[in-house]
Amino acid sequence: MTFPVSRAGLALLACLVATPANAQSGDQPLSAFAKAKAESLLRDHLPCLGCHTLAGEGGKIGPDLTTVRERRSAAYIAAMIADPQATVPGSVMPRTEMPAATRDLISRYLASRPGTAVAEPSIPRPPSPVASPADGPALYARWCAACHGERGGGDGPNAASLRVKPAAHASREAMSTRPDDSLYDTIAAGGTVMNRSPRMPAFGATLSPAEIRALVRHIRTLCRCEGPGWSRPPAPGGR
Repeated sequence: MTFPVSRAGLALLACLVATPANAQSGDQPLSAFAKAKAESLLRDHLPCLGCHTLAGEGGKIGPDLTTVRERRSAAYIAAMIADPQATVPGSVMPRTEMPAATRDLISRYLASRPGTAVAEPSIPRPPSPVASPADGPALYARWCAACHGERGGGDGPNAASLRVKPAAHASREAMSTRPDDSLYDTIAAGGTVMNRSPRMPAFGATLSPAEIRALVRHIRTLCRCEGPGWSRPPAPGGR
């Protein structure tokens, strides 16, 4: 399946897939342009500020990125962006897939902010309990409720910090217009693919297809509704 891409989207894509050949080397300070590019990506295109705050803007459920260099080394920052669960077992930070050049730019930008990192803890953190793939309510509580609310009202503790109100999954009126496939794609690929907020992260690199389907089923229990009729399979014996 293909999706139309605007000129702005093409420009962003070109920016995102910048190769190491036209990026600054890791041992050089970031230029003013590189800093502005990193800030633009974080502010308008990547999901990071859905959970984290940077310079007073963003979510409140993750550590403040403004002062991350005071707490973490450059190597830790890069590792956390690349694979949160491998770096901190049990982390609720989803892995965001991005080109290596973009990941390097964001890592270097955050590591270049003022501050002196403290030594990293040497004792690994124990993993938090993980829901089974079929346990939709537990998966929702772990990955979705902070923004969308425990009961899907769009009123989670992080909602007030977001510039776009999270979807109310308990709304029959809203959810009955959205096919299951659309819900699945939004969870898997993030808000941007559905022309919604880029601060809604993608979970496709963190959750399995079975887990995402369980979340879709749970959303249907929250709204007590189904998707539009044209999107549902025909009833047994129907045409």
